[in-house]
Amino acid sequence: MIIPIINRLGAWRTADLAHPWVRRCAVPALCALLGVPSIVNPANDAPWWIHVLLMTAFCVPLLWRESRPATVFAFTTGVSALSQALVVFNGADAARAVALYSVGRHGTPRQLVVAVSVTMLQLLAWAAVFWTSGQLEYVSRPEVAALLAMAAMAAFAGLGLAGRLVNTVIAALQKERDQQAQLAAAAERARVAREMHDILGHTLAVIVGLADGAAALAATRPERGAETLRIIGESGRDALGELRRLLAVVDVDGAPRGEAPLAPQPGARDLDALLDRVRAAGPSARLRTEGQLDALSPGLQLAVYRIVQEALTNTLKHAAPDTDVSVTVTAGADAVLVAVEDTGPSLAGASRGRAGQGLVGMRERAALYQGEVTAGPNSRGGWAVRARLLPTTTHPENHHP
Repeated sequence: MIIPIINRLGAWRTADLAHPWVRRCAVPALCALLGVPSIVNPANDAPWWIHVLLMTAFCVPLLWRESRPATVFAFTTGVSALSQALVVFNGADAARAVALYSVGRHGTPRQLVVAVSVTMLQLLAWAAVFWTSGQLEYVSRPEVAALLAMAAMAAFAGLGLAGRLVNTVIAALQKERDQQAQLAAAAERARVAREMHDILGHTLAVIVGLADGAAALAATRPERGAETLRIIGESGRDALGELRRLLAVVDVDGAPRGEAPLAPQPGARDLDALLDRVRAAGPSARLRTEGQLDALSPGLQLAVYRIVQEALTNTLKHAAPDTDVSVTVTAGADAVLVAVEDTGPSLAGASRGRAGQGLVGMRERAALYQGEVTAGPNSRGGWAVRARLLPTTTHPENHHP
Protein backbone atom coordinates (compact mmCIF):
# COMPACT_ATOMS: atom_id res chain seq x y z
CA MET A 1 0.00 0.00 0.00
CA ILE A 2 2.84 2.40 0.84
CA ILE A 3 4.88 1.66 -2.28
CA PRO A 4 2.13 2.77 -4.75
CA ILE A 5 1.71 6.00 -2.79
CA ILE A 6 5.45 6.62 -2.85
CA ASN A 7 5.53 5.86 -6.58
CA ARG A 8 2.66 8.29 -7.19
CA LEU A 9 4.36 11.00 -5.16
CA GLY A 10 7.56 10.30 -7.04
CA ALA A 11 5.71 10.66 -10.37
CA TRP A 12 4.26 14.00 -9.27
CA ARG A 13 7.69 15.13 -8.14
CA THR A 14 9.17 14.11 -11.50
CA ALA A 15 6.46 16.02 -13.38
CA ASP A 16 7.03 19.05 -11.14
CA LEU A 17 10.76 18.93 -11.83
CA ALA A 18 10.06 18.68 -15.55
CA HIS A 19 7.79 21.77 -15.54
CA PRO A 20 8.79 23.88 -12.50
CA TRP A 21 7.43 27.12 -13.95
CA VAL A 22 3.81 25.89 -13.61
CA ARG A 23 3.86 25.75 -9.83
CA ARG A 24 6.27 28.64 -9.56
CA CYS A 25 3.86 31.04 -11.28
CA ALA A 26 0.54 29.47 -10.27
CA VAL A 27 0.96 30.08 -6.53
CA PRO A 28 1.64 33.87 -6.80
CA ALA A 29 -1.25 34.14 -9.28
CA LEU A 30 -3.58 32.44 -6.80
CA CYS A 31 -2.52 34.80 -4.00
CA ALA A 32 -3.13 37.75 -6.34
CA LEU A 33 -6.65 36.48 -7.04
CA LEU A 34 -7.29 36.37 -3.30
CA GLY A 35 -6.37 40.05 -3.16
CA VAL A 36 -8.79 41.15 -5.90
CA PRO A 37 -11.90 41.23 -3.63
CA SER A 38 -10.12 43.72 -1.36
CA ILE A 39 -9.71 46.09 -4.30
CA VAL A 40 -13.33 46.00 -5.42
CA ASN A 41 -14.82 45.97 -1.91
CA PRO A 42 -16.41 49.42 -1.39
CA ALA A 43 -16.26 48.96 2.38
CA ASN A 44 -12.49 49.34 2.34
CA ASP A 45 -11.40 52.88 3.16
CA ALA A 46 -7.94 52.63 1.59
CA PRO A 47 -7.51 53.79 -2.02
CA TRP A 48 -7.47 51.04 -4.66
CA TRP A 49 -3.88 51.75 -5.67
CA ILE A 50 -2.67 50.98 -2.13
CA HIS A 51 -4.31 47.56 -2.38
CA VAL A 52 -2.66 47.00 -5.77
CA LEU A 53 0.75 47.92 -4.37
CA LEU A 54 0.28 45.65 -1.37
CA MET A 55 -0.92 42.79 -3.57
CA THR A 56 2.10 43.19 -5.86
CA ALA A 57 4.49 43.38 -2.92
CA PHE A 58 3.00 40.22 -1.43
CA CYS A 59 2.87 38.14 -4.61
CA VAL A 60 5.89 38.98 -6.79
CA PRO A 61 8.55 37.86 -4.25
CA LEU A 62 6.93 34.41 -4.17
CA LEU A 63 8.58 33.71 -7.52
CA TRP A 64 11.84 33.25 -5.57
CA ARG A 65 10.34 31.42 -2.59
CA GLU A 66 12.27 28.17 -3.29
CA SER A 67 15.70 29.63 -3.97
CA ARG A 68 15.51 32.37 -1.27
CA PRO A 69 12.89 31.21 1.25
CA ALA A 70 14.20 33.21 4.21
CA THR A 71 14.51 36.42 2.17
CA VAL A 72 11.01 36.06 0.73
CA PHE A 73 9.58 35.40 4.20
CA ALA A 74 11.33 38.48 5.58
CA PHE A 75 10.00 40.62 2.71
CA THR A 76 6.40 39.43 3.03
CA THR A 77 6.60 39.89 6.78
CA GLY A 78 7.71 43.49 6.24
CA VAL A 79 4.88 44.11 3.78
CA SER A 80 2.43 42.59 6.28
CA ALA A 81 3.75 44.88 9.02
CA LEU A 82 3.30 47.85 6.69
CA SER A 83 -0.30 46.87 6.01
CA GLN A 84 -0.91 46.61 9.76
CA ALA A 85 0.54 50.05 10.27
CA LEU A 86 -1.78 51.42 7.57
CA VAL A 87 -4.68 49.42 9.05
CA VAL A 88 -5.28 47.89 5.61
CA PHE A 89 -6.27 44.28 5.09
CA ASN A 90 -5.65 42.67 1.70
CA GLY A 91 -6.46 39.08 0.76
CA ALA A 92 -3.02 38.70 -0.85
CA ASP A 93 -1.71 38.57 2.72
CA ALA A 94 -2.09 34.77 2.25
CA ALA A 95 1.37 35.01 0.70
CA ARG A 96 2.71 34.95 4.28
CA ALA A 97 1.44 31.38 4.66
CA VAL A 98 3.12 30.41 1.37
CA ALA A 99 6.37 32.05 2.46
CA LEU A 100 6.28 30.25 5.82
CA TYR A 101 5.58 26.94 4.05
CA SER A 102 8.57 27.59 1.77
CA VAL A 103 10.85 28.15 4.76
CA GLY A 104 9.74 24.81 6.17
CA ARG A 105 10.22 23.14 2.79
CA HIS A 106 13.46 24.69 1.61
CA GLY A 107 15.00 26.60 4.52
CA THR A 108 17.22 25.49 7.37
CA PRO A 109 15.80 24.33 10.72
CA ARG A 110 17.06 27.52 12.38
CA GLN A 111 15.33 29.66 9.75
CA LEU A 112 12.10 27.72 10.32
CA VAL A 113 12.21 28.29 14.10
CA VAL A 114 12.82 32.02 13.60
CA ALA A 115 10.08 32.28 10.96
CA VAL A 116 7.49 30.53 13.14
CA SER A 117 8.37 32.70 16.14
CA VAL A 118 8.12 35.91 14.12
CA THR A 119 4.81 34.78 12.64
CA MET A 120 3.32 34.06 16.05
CA LEU A 121 4.37 37.47 17.36
CA GLN A 122 3.06 39.17 14.26
CA LEU A 123 -0.32 37.45 14.58
CA LEU A 124 -0.57 38.67 18.17
CA ALA A 125 0.24 42.19 17.01
CA TRP A 126 -2.28 41.85 14.16
CA ALA A 127 -5.03 40.82 16.58
CA ALA A 128 -4.23 43.74 18.89
CA VAL A 129 -4.16 46.31 16.09
CA PHE A 130 -7.39 45.24 14.42
CA TRP A 131 -9.13 44.72 17.74
CA THR A 132 -8.30 48.17 19.04
CA SER A 133 -9.21 49.71 15.68
CA GLY A 134 -12.65 48.17 15.88
CA GLN A 135 -12.31 46.04 12.75
CA LEU A 136 -12.73 42.85 14.80
CA GLU A 137 -15.84 44.05 16.63
CA TYR A 138 -17.93 41.50 14.72
CA VAL A 139 -15.83 38.67 16.25
CA SER A 140 -17.27 37.56 19.59
CA ARG A 141 -14.04 35.81 20.71
CA PRO A 142 -11.13 37.60 19.03
CA GLU A 143 -8.61 35.71 21.16
CA VAL A 144 -9.94 32.42 19.74
CA ALA A 145 -9.65 33.82 16.21
CA ALA A 146 -6.05 34.78 16.91
CA LEU A 147 -5.26 31.31 18.28
CA LEU A 148 -6.85 29.68 15.23
CA ALA A 149 -4.80 31.89 12.93
CA MET A 150 -1.64 30.97 14.82
CA ALA A 151 -2.50 27.27 14.58
CA ALA A 152 -3.15 27.58 10.85
CA MET A 153 0.19 29.29 10.24
CA ALA A 154 1.99 26.67 12.34
CA ALA A 155 0.25 24.02 10.22
CA PHE A 156 1.64 25.60 7.06
CA ALA A 157 5.13 25.44 8.53
CA GLY A 158 4.52 21.81 9.48
CA LEU A 159 3.32 21.01 5.97
CA GLY A 160 6.46 22.48 4.52
CA LEU A 161 8.62 20.41 6.85
CA ALA A 162 6.56 17.29 6.06
CA GLY A 163 7.01 17.95 2.34
CA ARG A 164 10.75 18.09 2.84
CA LEU A 165 10.70 14.80 4.75
CA VAL A 166 8.58 13.14 2.05
CA ASN A 167 10.99 14.32 -0.64
CA THR A 168 13.88 12.97 1.40
CA VAL A 169 12.18 9.58 1.73
CA ILE A 170 11.34 9.50 -1.98
CA ALA A 171 14.90 10.40 -2.92
CA ALA A 172 16.26 7.72 -0.58
CA LEU A 173 13.90 5.09 -2.04
CA GLN A 174 14.79 6.08 -5.58
CA LYS A 175 18.49 5.92 -4.72
CA GLU A 176 18.02 2.49 -3.16
CA ARG A 177 16.07 1.36 -6.22
CA ASP A 178 18.85 2.58 -8.51
CA GLN A 179 21.46 0.85 -6.38
CA GLN A 180 19.49 -2.38 -6.45
CA ALA A 181 19.21 -2.10 -10.23
CA GLN A 182 22.96 -1.52 -10.50
CA LEU A 183 23.67 -4.49 -8.26
CA ALA A 184 21.32 -6.66 -10.30
CA ALA A 185 22.98 -5.50 -13.51
CA ALA A 186 26.43 -6.23 -12.07
CA ALA A 187 25.30 -9.69 -10.95
CA GLU A 188 23.86 -10.34 -14.39
CA ARG A 189 27.09 -9.23 -16.06
CA ALA A 190 29.07 -11.52 -13.76
CA ARG A 191 26.73 -14.41 -14.53
CA VAL A 192 26.99 -13.82 -18.28
CA ALA A 193 30.79 -13.56 -18.07
CA ARG A 194 30.94 -16.81 -16.11
CA GLU A 195 28.70 -18.60 -18.61
CA MET A 196 30.66 -17.31 -21.60
CA HIS A 197 33.94 -18.28 -19.95
CA ASP A 198 32.71 -21.82 -19.40
CA ILE A 199 31.22 -22.19 -22.88
CA LEU A 200 34.06 -20.65 -24.87
CA GLY A 201 36.85 -22.03 -22.67
CA HIS A 202 35.66 -25.63 -23.02
CA THR A 203 34.86 -25.40 -26.73
CA LEU A 204 38.18 -23.80 -27.61
CA ALA A 205 40.07 -26.37 -25.53
CA VAL A 206 38.29 -29.18 -27.39
CA ILE A 207 38.95 -27.56 -30.76
CA VAL A 208 42.63 -27.01 -29.95
CA GLY A 209 42.97 -30.63 -28.83
CA LEU A 210 41.28 -31.89 -31.99
CA ALA A 211 43.39 -29.68 -34.21
CA ASP A 212 46.62 -30.83 -32.53
CA GLY A 213 45.57 -34.46 -32.85
CA ALA A 214 44.62 -34.04 -36.51
CA ALA A 215 47.94 -32.38 -37.24
CA ALA A 216 49.81 -35.28 -35.66
CA LEU A 217 47.82 -37.84 -37.66
CA ALA A 218 47.80 -35.94 -40.93
CA ALA A 219 50.73 -37.87 -42.38
CA THR A 220 49.81 -41.37 -41.15
CA ARG A 221 46.02 -41.35 -41.12
CA PRO A 222 44.71 -38.60 -43.40
CA GLU A 223 41.22 -40.17 -43.43
CA ARG A 224 40.76 -38.94 -39.85
CA GLY A 225 40.89 -35.34 -41.07
CA ALA A 226 37.29 -35.23 -42.26
CA GLU A 227 36.00 -36.80 -39.06
CA THR A 228 38.01 -34.36 -36.97
CA LEU A 229 36.68 -31.39 -38.92
CA ARG A 230 33.12 -32.67 -38.42
CA ILE A 231 33.62 -32.86 -34.66
CA ILE A 232 35.17 -29.38 -34.63
CA GLY A 233 32.17 -28.05 -36.56
CA GLU A 234 29.71 -29.68 -34.17
CA SER A 235 31.55 -28.32 -31.16
CA GLY A 236 31.54 -24.83 -32.63
CA ARG A 237 27.85 -25.01 -33.48
CA ASP A 238 27.00 -26.24 -29.99
CA ALA A 239 28.95 -23.39 -28.42
CA LEU A 240 27.34 -20.86 -30.77
CA GLY A 241 23.89 -22.18 -29.88
CA GLU A 242 24.59 -21.88 -26.14
CA LEU A 243 25.89 -18.35 -26.58
CA ARG A 244 22.81 -17.36 -28.55
CA ARG A 245 20.53 -18.80 -25.90
CA LEU A 246 22.47 -16.92 -23.24
CA LEU A 247 22.23 -13.62 -25.12
CA ALA A 248 18.54 -14.23 -25.77
CA VAL A 249 17.99 -14.45 -22.01
CA VAL A 250 20.00 -11.28 -21.39
CA ASP A 251 18.29 -9.23 -24.14
CA VAL A 252 15.01 -10.79 -25.15
CA ASP A 253 13.95 -7.93 -27.41
CA GLY A 254 17.25 -7.69 -29.25
CA ALA A 255 17.93 -11.40 -29.67
CA PRO A 256 17.42 -12.92 -33.12
CA ARG A 257 14.64 -15.32 -32.17
CA GLY A 258 14.62 -17.05 -35.55
CA GLU A 259 18.28 -17.94 -35.21
CA ALA A 260 18.42 -18.46 -31.44
CA PRO A 261 15.60 -20.63 -30.15
CA LEU A 262 15.24 -20.63 -26.40
CA ALA A 263 16.20 -24.28 -25.96
CA PRO A 264 16.84 -25.65 -22.45
CA GLN A 265 20.24 -25.07 -20.94
CA PRO A 266 22.54 -28.07 -20.44
CA GLY A 267 21.80 -30.42 -17.57
CA ALA A 268 22.65 -33.85 -16.23
CA ARG A 269 21.38 -35.56 -19.37
CA ASP A 270 24.05 -33.75 -21.42
CA LEU A 271 27.06 -35.06 -19.50
CA ASP A 272 27.50 -38.00 -21.87
CA ALA A 273 27.70 -35.70 -24.88
CA LEU A 274 30.17 -33.52 -22.99
CA LEU A 275 32.48 -36.47 -22.39
CA ASP A 276 32.15 -37.55 -26.04
CA ARG A 277 33.67 -34.25 -27.12
CA VAL A 278 36.49 -34.71 -24.61
CA ARG A 279 37.21 -38.22 -25.91
CA ALA A 280 37.33 -36.88 -29.47
CA ALA A 281 40.09 -34.48 -28.38
CA GLY A 282 42.31 -37.39 -27.17
CA PRO A 283 41.81 -38.23 -23.49
CA SER A 284 39.80 -41.24 -22.44
CA ALA A 285 36.90 -40.29 -20.22
CA ARG A 286 34.46 -42.28 -18.09
CA LEU A 287 31.25 -41.13 -16.44
CA ARG A 288 29.65 -42.71 -13.41
CA THR A 289 26.43 -41.40 -11.89
CA GLU A 290 24.54 -42.37 -8.77
CA GLY A 291 21.10 -41.26 -7.71
CA GLN A 292 18.33 -39.49 -9.58
CA LEU A 293 20.12 -36.67 -11.35
CA ASP A 294 17.08 -35.85 -13.47
CA ALA A 295 15.14 -35.10 -10.28
CA LEU A 296 17.47 -32.20 -9.44
CA SER A 297 16.30 -28.67 -10.15
CA PRO A 298 17.30 -27.19 -13.55
CA GLY A 299 19.55 -24.62 -11.89
CA LEU A 300 21.39 -27.26 -9.88
CA GLN A 301 21.80 -29.48 -12.94
CA LEU A 302 23.29 -26.53 -14.82
CA ALA A 303 25.71 -25.87 -11.95
CA VAL A 304 26.82 -29.52 -11.97
CA TYR A 305 27.23 -29.47 -15.74
CA ARG A 306 29.31 -26.28 -15.71
CA ILE A 307 31.56 -27.55 -12.91
CA VAL A 308 32.23 -30.77 -14.79
CA GLN A 309 32.75 -28.82 -18.01
CA GLU A 310 35.26 -26.44 -16.44
CA ALA A 311 37.14 -29.30 -14.74
CA LEU A 312 37.40 -31.13 -18.09
CA THR A 313 38.52 -27.92 -19.76
CA ASN A 314 41.37 -27.64 -17.26
CA THR A 315 42.32 -31.25 -18.03
CA LEU A 316 42.43 -30.52 -21.77
CA LYS A 317 44.53 -27.41 -21.16
CA HIS A 318 47.02 -28.78 -18.65
CA ALA A 319 47.17 -32.59 -18.87
CA ALA A 320 48.78 -34.79 -21.50
CA PRO A 321 46.55 -35.80 -24.45
CA ASP A 322 46.61 -39.47 -23.41
CA THR A 323 45.40 -38.80 -19.87
CA ASP A 324 42.54 -40.76 -18.39
CA VAL A 325 39.63 -38.81 -16.87
CA SER A 326 36.96 -40.12 -14.54
CA VAL A 327 33.82 -38.15 -13.74
CA THR A 328 31.59 -39.15 -10.84
CA VAL A 329 28.32 -37.42 -9.98
CA THR A 330 26.37 -38.59 -6.95
CA ALA A 331 22.93 -37.21 -6.13
CA GLY A 332 22.28 -37.95 -2.48
CA ALA A 333 19.49 -36.94 -0.21
CA ASP A 334 21.58 -34.27 1.50
CA ALA A 335 24.10 -33.23 -1.12
CA VAL A 336 25.24 -33.58 -4.71
CA LEU A 337 28.87 -34.68 -5.01
CA VAL A 338 30.95 -34.09 -8.12
CA ALA A 339 34.44 -35.52 -8.66
CA VAL A 340 36.59 -35.09 -11.76
CA GLU A 341 40.03 -36.74 -11.72
CA ASP A 342 42.66 -37.21 -14.38
CA THR A 343 45.89 -39.22 -14.39
CA GLY A 344 48.07 -36.46 -15.79
CA PRO A 345 50.87 -35.95 -16.32
CA SER A 346 50.87 -32.16 -16.61
CA LEU A 347 52.09 -30.62 -19.83
CA ALA A 348 55.47 -28.91 -19.81
CA GLY A 349 55.11 -25.38 -18.51
CA ALA A 350 51.50 -25.88 -17.44
CA SER A 351 50.74 -24.56 -13.97
CA ARG A 352 47.66 -25.97 -12.27
CA GLY A 353 48.28 -24.69 -8.77
CA ARG A 354 46.98 -21.16 -9.20
CA ALA A 355 43.33 -20.33 -8.62
CA GLY A 356 42.45 -19.12 -12.10
CA GLN A 357 39.16 -17.77 -13.41
CA GLY A 358 37.87 -21.29 -13.98
CA LEU A 359 38.31 -22.38 -10.36
CA VAL A 360 36.81 -19.09 -9.17
CA GLY A 361 33.79 -19.67 -11.41
CA MET A 362 33.30 -23.20 -10.08
CA ARG A 363 33.44 -21.95 -6.51
CA GLU A 364 30.92 -19.21 -7.28
CA ARG A 365 28.51 -21.76 -8.74
CA ALA A 366 28.91 -24.02 -5.73
CA ALA A 367 28.44 -21.08 -3.36
CA LEU A 368 25.01 -20.42 -4.91
CA TYR A 369 23.99 -23.75 -3.38
CA GLN A 370 25.93 -23.31 -0.14
CA GLY A 371 28.53 -25.70 -1.46
CA GLU A 372 32.28 -25.73 -1.91
CA VAL A 373 34.88 -26.75 -4.47
CA THR A 374 38.38 -28.09 -3.81
CA ALA A 375 41.10 -28.75 -6.35
CA GLY A 376 44.59 -30.18 -6.13
CA PRO A 377 46.95 -33.01 -7.08
CA ASN A 378 45.74 -36.57 -6.60
CA SER A 379 47.49 -39.84 -5.87
CA ARG A 380 47.43 -40.89 -9.54
CA GLY A 381 49.84 -38.17 -10.63
CA GLY A 382 47.14 -35.94 -12.04
CA TRP A 383 44.61 -33.41 -10.81
CA ALA A 384 41.32 -33.75 -8.97
CA VAL A 385 38.37 -31.36 -8.65
CA ARG A 386 35.69 -32.13 -6.08
CA ALA A 387 32.52 -30.19 -5.43
CA ARG A 388 29.69 -30.51 -2.92
CA LEU A 389 26.35 -28.76 -3.46
CA LEU A 390 23.19 -28.77 -1.37
CA PRO A 391 20.07 -29.59 -3.42
CA THR A 392 17.67 -28.51 -0.67
CA THR A 393 18.91 -24.92 -0.59
CA THR A 394 16.27 -22.37 -1.50
CA HIS A 395 17.54 -20.78 -4.65
CA PRO A 396 16.01 -18.48 -7.29
CA GLU A 397 16.16 -20.69 -10.35
CA ASN A 398 15.12 -17.88 -12.58
CA HIS A 399 18.50 -16.31 -12.04
CA HIS A 400 20.00 -19.09 -14.12
CA PRO A 401 19.37 -19.44 -17.82
